[in-house]
Amino acid sequence: MHIAIFNNDPAELRFVTDTLMSAGYSCQTFSEVRSLLHALQHGTFDLAIFRWDADIEVVAMLAGIRHHCDTELPILVISCHLRERDVVDALNAGADDFLVQPIAAPILLARITTLLRRCGQRASAVARQQQFGEYRFDLQEGRVSWRGERIALSQKEFRVALLLFQNLGRPLSRASLIESVWRHSADVPSRTLDTHVSSVRTKLHLRAENGYVLISIYRYGYCLQAAAEGAQRSSVHSGQCGTRANGEHLAEVAAA
Repeated sequence: MHIAIFNNDPAELRFVTDTLMSAGYSCQTFSEVRSLLHALQHGTFDLAIFRWDADIEVVAMLAGIRHHCDTELPILVISCHLRERDVVDALNAGADDFLVQPIAAPILLARITTLLRRCGQRASAVARQQQFGEYRFDLQEGRVSWRGERIALSQKEFRVALLLFQNLGRPLSRASLIESVWRHSADVPSRTLDTHVSSVRTKLHLRAENGYVLISIYRYGYCLQAAAEGAQRSSVHSGQCGTRANGEHLAEVAAA
């Protein structure tokens, strides 16, 4: 399941993304309304989570999403305040549920499961196929093809590749990748992940001429970028991979 998260509070955003990714969801985060609306219009998401912010016209944003984007997209609003007016306004504007902080991780996951089920989906299910440029992922069979040709990947290589594509342009830490791919395995060496990433890069031909560049982020993890962005990886301040992640400045980026 691919979830869009609009939240400009770093601590709350970290909690939500960590909770969802540990449960097997993929997340794409946004801090600007314009980029969020563009992604919802051109991307495929199973659910969206918004933070109620007094500085942002959330009601207008919800109404705009319902009018211009996927009208069936489940939307969960999170707020730090329980005000009846805010709840009513959000639900009337198109939100499907409203949660008030603090939120326990099990409750957040349960609400998401309920929203997906209410919209006719099973939380444990995903679309059979996902397409990224010339790469097609068959999620039911655990297979990937490139330009119509099937590429042999191990189960864990497939999961690493899918996570990278589902989080295009977003830095993924080694810890989050290991947690998502080796969920029930303890003490997985970082080198094991590096080996799988290297294999994915080679087997999927992740080079600029093929549309995607997979870069390593010094002392942090990996980021898959569209080739136009990856070409600028030496100037990380201009791309998403140049942001701060968990307090670390990702200024040292080099091809692995």
